[in-house]
Amino acid sequence: MMFQKERRWAPKFLNRKAQFTLDGLILSAAFVASYYIRFEFTIPAHEVHPLLTQLPLVVLIQFAALYLAGVYTFIWRYIGLAELGAFVRAALASAFPVLFLRLSLPDTYSNWRVPLSIIVMDTAFAFTGILGIRVLRRMVYEHYERRSDRRARGFFPHKPVLLVGAGRAGMLALRDILSRGDTGLEVRGFIDDDPKKVGAVIQGVRVLGTTRDLPELVRELGIDHVIITIAGATRADIRRIVNVCEKIPVKARIIPPYYEIVEGRVQVSDIRDIEIEDLLGREPVHLDEELVAGFLRDKRIMVTGAGGSIGSELVRQAARFGARAVLMVERAENALFEIDRAVRGVYPKTMFVPIVADAGDRDRIHSVFREYRPEIVIHAAAHKHVPLMEYNPCEAVANNVFATRVLGHLAGEAGCRAFVLISTDKAVRPRSIMGATKRVAELVVQDLARRYSTRFVAVRFGNVMGSAGSVIPIFREQIRNGGPVTVTHPDVVRYFMTVQEAVQLVLQAGAMGEGGEIFILDMGEPVRILDLARDMITLSGLKPYEDVDIVFTGLRPGEKLFEELETDGENVERTRHPKILIGKIAAYPTTILEDGLRRLERLVKDGDALRLRTFLNEFLPEARLALSVEESTPAWVMEPNPPREF
Repeated sequence: MMFQKERRWAPKFLNRKAQFTLDGLILSAAFVASYYIRFEFTIPAHEVHPLLTQLPLVVLIQFAALYLAGVYTFIWRYIGLAELGAFVRAALASAFPVLFLRLSLPDTYSNWRVPLSIIVMDTAFAFTGILGIRVLRRMVYEHYERRSDRRARGFFPHKPVLLVGAGRAGMLALRDILSRGDTGLEVRGFIDDDPKKVGAVIQGVRVLGTTRDLPELVRELGIDHVIITIAGATRADIRRIVNVCEKIPVKARIIPPYYEIVEGRVQVSDIRDIEIEDLLGREPVHLDEELVAGFLRDKRIMVTGAGGSIGSELVRQAARFGARAVLMVERAENALFEIDRAVRGVYPKTMFVPIVADAGDRDRIHSVFREYRPEIVIHAAAHKHVPLMEYNPCEAVANNVFATRVLGHLAGEAGCRAFVLISTDKAVRPRSIMGATKRVAELVVQDLARRYSTRFVAVRFGNVMGSAGSVIPIFREQIRNGGPVTVTHPDVVRYFMTVQEAVQLVLQAGAMGEGGEIFILDMGEPVRILDLARDMITLSGLKPYEDVDIVFTGLRPGEKLFEELETDGENVERTRHPKILIGKIAAYPTTILEDGLRRLERLVKDGDALRLRTFLNEFLPEARLALSVEESTPAWVMEPNPPREF
């Protein structure tokens, strides 16, 4: 138990009174030493009185300079290069008043005039000593921390690890690991692909080699796992390192994303397992933050579907960009409760109003507009699950089409600045009820843009990683339960975005829109779902087909093998943002649209699914909807024992 006493002693090495006393002794000693050196270590008798007169004045000025520079707010055991500037400022701030007295006082006050050589020497000695004693304090503290950790490892062995990435993020991760005794990690070295860094030493830890050397180093050093400490590592970087680790084999982990560290949500040393989102992630989105902030700051924002994956992130981003109030419209009470609870303490300057309501209820939403007067409406509420809507086409039309029309008219009548519809890649040449209803909703928004001064726009994008009911959380649950992981078809591919990226681009598009545009987000390269399943099983520390099986179930009603976004060719125009395009999609004439909506409304009231499907095929020439759920289910069926590789 002795090491625990040492650990307790170290933080209490100096209390505040002792710190001031020690600083006073150092400052006084520096001034006296300067006099001794000035007079070659024999101070003449007639200089003793000036020394004793000047000493308290100079020390008092130096104490004041240290206080004003913020030195006494620093914790001694954490002193580092970041605090060096404060000591330099204090040194200069203390030297100038003493120098001013030296040059301005007449000869009759010679006892108060400090010699120039002593001013220079004293400033150097005093502040070097003040900084040095703090550095020494940190060294003593870290020495006892290391001793305590070494003794603690006798009872709780630490896992030997390598850090991949010897840049700033790696240095910060190492510092956090060394300063915390609860990580259970022992850093044996760095790995970095910059050959100039190999052999360098960072805080006592050597850069041992490049990723080519990983297999040999893992075996020689008995490494338990490696940690990727590259700030803003790209998907390609992470996948390359993961592939190397799988071949060794050794487990790979990663530090949190850089933006989470900057925002203070996590620490660098909050190391976690690599997740599929890390491998699917793309280059970070670069926003025109001034444009987005101007769009949202001090505005009253209404977000429908606020409890969903996209809606809840829209609420957070609106608050982050300085919205005055966020009206959270959601008909699922529990989902609304969760997002309301999550944001209130984080964004205290924003007023959050939880509103239990159906976005298509005209009377209820009209009362909300009258009471709260939203300036921007972001419509994320929708029925989105493709197979479910094949069984419920009338409900899909009612919610996705007519709720959009109701909300849009109310926004236009209220004189809102902007209305943004969240659309989908499934609206491109739709093969499903869900996609067709979203395409009609886009037509509604285009028509509303002609009727009102409000800027109406729609934004299309694909799948959002981790959203409720999407493939990634389903695969996670299946793997957790031991499998099998169900994939509809070996060739099915989908586009993926993180919810943060999708929402940021939606807000950027909303800020850019002039009215009537259908924006299309560049989703990058599509992902093969079979590869996604294999990656997720492997990242869980298991082997596909051995530990967890993969079975094929056939495409579900309304599903395609390939989703389309129309991001190439003559059907799009580039915008000033590289990831946002404008679809060249002509609006319907108002009379044709209104007639079509009236017919849809009658079919919904009658509950006539067959005629509704038939009419949507007529109304949307690009649509290819099956006339029944049975017909919308593809005839493709996998063999009983499908091949393991495709």
